[in-house]
Amino acid sequence: MHYEGNIIRPPSEANSILLQVTVGCSRNKCTFCGTYKGERFRIKSDTIIMEDIAFAAQHCRRQRRVFLCDGDALIIPQKRLLNILKEIEKQLPWVTRVGLYANAKAIKMKSIDELKELNAHGVGIVYMGLETGDDVTLKKINKGATSARMIEMGRKAKKAGFKLSVTVLLGIAGPERSQIHAQETGRVLSEIDPDYVGALSLMLIPETPIHQDYQSGQFRLIEPQEMLAELRTMIASTNLTRGLFHANHASNYLPIRARFPKDKQATLELIDEALDGKVPLKPEYLRAL
Repeated sequence: MHYEGNIIRPPSEANSILLQVTVGCSRNKCTFCGTYKGERFRIKSDTIIMEDIAFAAQHCRRQRRVFLCDGDALIIPQKRLLNILKEIEKQLPWVTRVGLYANAKAIKMKSIDELKELNAHGVGIVYMGLETGDDVTLKKINKGATSARMIEMGRKAKKAGFKLSVTVLLGIAGPERSQIHAQETGRVLSEIDPDYVGALSLMLIPETPIHQDYQSGQFRLIEPQEMLAELRTMIASTNLTRGLFHANHASNYLPIRARFPKDKQATLELIDEALDGKVPLKPEYLRAL
């Protein structure tokens, strides 16, 4: 396989064939993210992509899923993306699902019929980074979309037939807007009603704008107890039809996996116990990106 730069995939794609179709991220301006800094976004050549699919056909017969890397593969022009999917169907007939990252801009650029066409050719899940539902914080972190646009595009992805996984970021608003961030994120999640929500905890990456703000005293990381309180408010403010809310990423202090709505109250009670010191938190040295 022809891999370049940092290869990032969601935790749920750990056992998937990782097919890199783009290098970098089409936006690459979020203040907290250093994953693709210094990498100019581009779509890889069709020749290389087809060679990698042929390699997977020979060596990846046990994997039943494919994840299209890097950031925002959905931005690939429709005809080229369809050709990739059709080649996967042809050479990897045992694959049951293709997943990819998608930001609000990429979803907006494709019509609902184009998205449905991608779904018909194997794309079963899209991963969208919301980070926060607070418009003030969205602007500050340079996310490139408002909460209203996030809701619109999340709903559009679901309407196209995709499973939708949305990522939110605990601590991203700092202490001043922590509870507002939590409440507004819960509101937006409720309006999108995704199939999955993944809550990560902010960890500062050197040389990113938010890390520079931290060093200059313009941004403060919230403490573990504040992070838990933020998570509690977010969960209390979130109403999902049947979504899975999980905060079991390596960055989180308290692992959580809750099926809404049935596990919501028990999860709030677990967080309350942790806030009271009755449940131990993950030590700092075990946290990771």
